[in-house]
Amino acid sequence: MSQPSASSELTSQYAAQVSGDLERNVKEQDRIGAEIAELQAQLAALQHDHSVLLNMQQVLGITPAPAEPAAEPAVEPAAEPAASPRTKPRSRKAGTSSRRRTATRASAKKARPAAEPPARPTLVDLVRGHLAEQREPRSTSEIAAALSQEHPDRPVKNTVVRTTVEGLVAKGLAQRTKQGSSVYYTAPDTDRSGDAEPQSGTTE
Repeated sequence: MSQPSASSELTSQYAAQVSGDLERNVKEQDRIGAEIAELQAQLAALQHDHSVLLNMQQVLGITPAPAEPAAEPAVEPAAEPAASPRTKPRSRKAGTSSRRRTATRASAKKARPAAEPPARPTLVDLVRGHLAEQREPRSTSEIAAALSQEHPDRPVKNTVVRTTVEGLVAKGLAQRTKQGSSVYYTAPDTDRSGDAEPQSGTTE
């Protein structure tokens, strides 16, 4: 009788231990899942901030300068020892001069392609040019649609256009008018009688 009771007691201990381990495992999964969700939320917020900062950089017309190679030869020949009586100084000078010319040409070839491509107009320039050509106020959706049609290789989003024109309004390079619940934008030198007065301080 003692042996079965001891086996039953041991089984109960194992069952309690397994139940406790299982409960701790579930709690640990919940804790790690919550941490992962929080990290994902932080990552999404950082990605959103990154997108907003890129849009603001484009609105301000800031283009990151590409790393350019040095214009001068990066490697200068080391000082040469005094020529021995058997050395031919003229041939060594000719070789050094040839190496310098080769290095200078290579540097010029590397630096030249960066200046050759024509400067691509920024979205700020495109929006300003579009507003200058219009006689009537235009909404951000109308501006985005027109620019997307004129530049099919350069997709333009409505949110980016809104950020761009608001930046132009802040700089005095565009005017904002409000008609009812809609907001329209015009070039600053557009003269239209009867339209609503520009409301630079009005938020959408």
